[in-house]
Amino acid sequence: MSFHRFEDHATRAFSPLISTAQNHLIESKYLYFNLNRKGLGTGSEPHYHPNELVIFVVEGKINALIGKERKVIKPGTLGIVPPNARHSFKATEDGDCAYLYIKENSWGLVGIREDEAPPEESLSVDVARKMTDEGAERFYKQDKEKSQVRIEGLRPSFYPILEKLDDPIGYANRMLWHHGERVEFGFFELPEPYEEASKASDRDQFLYMLQGGMEVSVDGKSLRVGPGDVIEINVGQAYSLRSDGTDAPRFARVRPTPAAVAMIDAMPENKK
Repeated sequence: MSFHRFEDHATRAFSPLISTAQNHLIESKYLYFNLNRKGLGTGSEPHYHPNELVIFVVEGKINALIGKERKVIKPGTLGIVPPNARHSFKATEDGDCAYLYIKENSWGLVGIREDEAPPEESLSVDVARKMTDEGAERFYKQDKEKSQVRIEGLRPSFYPILEKLDDPIGYANRMLWHHGERVEFGFFELPEPYEEASKASDRDQFLYMLQGGMEVSVDGKSLRVGPGDVIEINVGQAYSLRSDGTDAPRFARVRPTPAAVAMIDAMPENKK
């Protein structure tokens, strides 16, 4: 399926002992693409995970922590969490929040508290939910000495892209990429005509429409997309994007880095 809306996907809690987040998840071979929602004043406890995480705020304000860096971030702000970096995101007392949540698929979705040792494999979401239902207090073994959490020595990780999500779109086409170690985040706004086409995408990618509209074709299926639509393009699929400049689109775009693709392809379960 190439065209989605998050509200059509079931709401789930991935790490209920760590976070209050309610998640709408779309998953490809290489990426978890998710919308996280958190209620007023609630969120996650400081934790880490071996995969890289990218967030982009779309609603409300967030008390955010990455490593030792603390900020209140708002819609239009990007955060990049390096592998194993301590982090926490909580809605402020102003109201609920929502943000795009993107991980590369080299590890799972269930986080590790900063004082816990990482297991050989991530728990599945279903096992984590079962443990929660049975009254578990932790998912993993408490062992501060064997924790792999990174706190010190991280460079700044927050990138303001817009003052507000509905900021006026400028005169020129803008295509801004932030290249993490394992995930690349693109911000596109296209007031001028734009066309892009490929006979075979070289990587998985997701697009999330923030504003405006454009014509999209993926693997032979075409749709005019608008705000809130999600486009999934899997590696090898033909696709095209076309905007004639009459309804300027603004969208977020994510894809794994070549290094992440190589890492995931080399995992034993993907070599079978």
